[in-house]
Amino acid sequence: MRTAPFGSWLSPITSELITKSTIKVGNISCDGSDVYWLESRPIEGGRSVLVSRDASGKVFDVTPAPYNVRTTAHEYGGGAYLVQDRIVYFCNFSDQRIYRQEVGKTPEPLTVEAPVRYADFCLDSKRNRLICVQEDHTTADQEPITTLSSVSLKDGSVEMLIAGNDFYAAPRLSPNGMFMSWMSWNHPNMPWDESFVWCGNVASDGSLSNMRQIAGGTAESVFQPHWSAEEELFYISDRSGWWNLYRHTDYEGEQEIAVKEADFGYPLWNFGMTTYDFASRTEIVCAYTSEGIWKLALIDTASGEFKPFALPYTDITSIKAANGKAYFRGSAPTEPGAIVEMDLTTGACKQLKTSANLKLDLDYISQPEILKFPTTGGKEAYGFFYHPKNKDYQGPDKALPPLIVKSHGGPTAAATTALDLGVQYWTSRGFAVIDVNYGGSTGYGREYRSRLYSGWGVVDVEDCVNAAKYLVDKKLVDAERLIITGGSAGGYTTLCALTFFRTFKAGASYYGVADLVGLAKDTHKFESRYLDRIVGPYPVSECVYHERSPIDNVEKLNCPVIFFQGLDDKMVPPKQSEMMVNALRKKGVPVAYIAFEGEQHGFRKAENIKRALDSELYFYSRIFNFELAEQVEPVQIDNLDLVRSTQ
Repeated sequence: MRTAPFGSWLSPITSELITKSTIKVGNISCDGSDVYWLESRPIEGGRSVLVSRDASGKVFDVTPAPYNVRTTAHEYGGGAYLVQDRIVYFCNFSDQRIYRQEVGKTPEPLTVEAPVRYADFCLDSKRNRLICVQEDHTTADQEPITTLSSVSLKDGSVEMLIAGNDFYAAPRLSPNGMFMSWMSWNHPNMPWDESFVWCGNVASDGSLSNMRQIAGGTAESVFQPHWSAEEELFYISDRSGWWNLYRHTDYEGEQEIAVKEADFGYPLWNFGMTTYDFASRTEIVCAYTSEGIWKLALIDTASGEFKPFALPYTDITSIKAANGKAYFRGSAPTEPGAIVEMDLTTGACKQLKTSANLKLDLDYISQPEILKFPTTGGKEAYGFFYHPKNKDYQGPDKALPPLIVKSHGGPTAAATTALDLGVQYWTSRGFAVIDVNYGGSTGYGREYRSRLYSGWGVVDVEDCVNAAKYLVDKKLVDAERLIITGGSAGGYTTLCALTFFRTFKAGASYYGVADLVGLAKDTHKFESRYLDRIVGPYPVSECVYHERSPIDNVEKLNCPVIFFQGLDDKMVPPKQSEMMVNALRKKGVPVAYIAFEGEQHGFRKAENIKRALDSELYFYSRIFNFELAEQVEPVQIDNLDLVRSTQ
């Protein structure tokens, strides 16, 4: 074992390995004995491909190039396809039209070209139509209009069914086609703040009547309404303080199915998210999380028996069930995400497709430690801590490793213990990493999630700062080499931490928010009132927006920062990063800026993912003066020599 400075270790987990060997898998569907999922492939420019495993066990691509199964409804998309009886209906990214494709044949357009987006499909076979969310962008100078609409399978004509609310999701027909359920919410709420489940009667001509509210309301969030074979409507609500499972029938009203101090739901950032499905007429297979660890269980809806499965997976999403099997995307601390088939009788699991086709030597893999640490106001916050690990290296005697604090996006999202090769890229080079689930994160109940109300830019930042201080106090990391990084909302947390605290010595912002006023005025409909809840209503609270905006306090920011930005980003426009970069250049602070053409909110192309990882490493090597064990493309760092000449 060689002794070398932390950060300089040679690692087999390279940016090229990550981008060439990994894909994203998820969004599972079942159709008879066939299983479908989506694969996002960086090496194909981030193209999202529908893949199937048929009854014979054959795995094959369904959608041919150049089709890209991706909707931009709500900008974040999701729910981009539906398959039934081996006929696929999907949104194509380039034109946002709906296409119809018989498996094995060429896709054919169903809808006409128009400034309209679709998502979250439901097939109404009795009336020969799709029911979906429609987002109409026809009028450019106003918010798009969101409705629930039908699309004729005969001629592609579109008819509005329900309108009047700002947002809709999850239109679902009962098995007999006589009832339809859906979700709605309105500005200024996000769906995880306050949302509703509705039900209506469906006439033979497809019209709706007797529309009634089933669940939801003030300080209550709902998720995934879903009909059972018995015509009973199930859904998830957080009225207990946790996202728990309920059932509603017109003759018995509401019944609790699973009420625990655990979350059975997610924040609805994407359409089509699922955490449970019906395994039989009286059984539900469901995922739930407690303190950041996800598990899978089987619930008997008649007896109430709750049976957890002993599985190796700690992050479980996209639940589907069919033919005595459960299907989900499962990940573990030492296992990349995979499409998993589990026998509901035996619990035996089989991977149908992994997101990383590589053999990992566990001697290079750092496993997470669940960390609970003290934070502001006598409270506790959470995170997952990773020690440096590389079987070929050790750090110098008495030296401590640099620490990277990761602040996740959302901010209503959560870090998990799923194997992230992006984290291992750092730990195998000698960095310590903590992935912080700051106050406001999902998976710890509504009260923890609500800590961020009026507190974005304060609560999240203090928790990240306190995580770093806790590890310094434990003598696990070097206090002089503390780094913070994050993307989107996590990029805002990063910039605030660097601006308003002196804890960190460098940072990396990936398409991070710098100007809250600019964000309030210039973002897409889905998030256009998000800040009302977590900062304050604008313009009434404009002074708070300026107080918490890094761009308005840039005189306080004096440590090096590298910025990464997609030039087609609609959620956080490039000018947010560019304002910060220009201000730091003028101040004489070391700063680097890497912009990617053709990228939106998050990077999908292999070459750009690779460039970002290597550029961040190069940046830290120059800031903290250590040599790299590998050659990476240099980055232009403005003001670096100027600062060093004064040291």
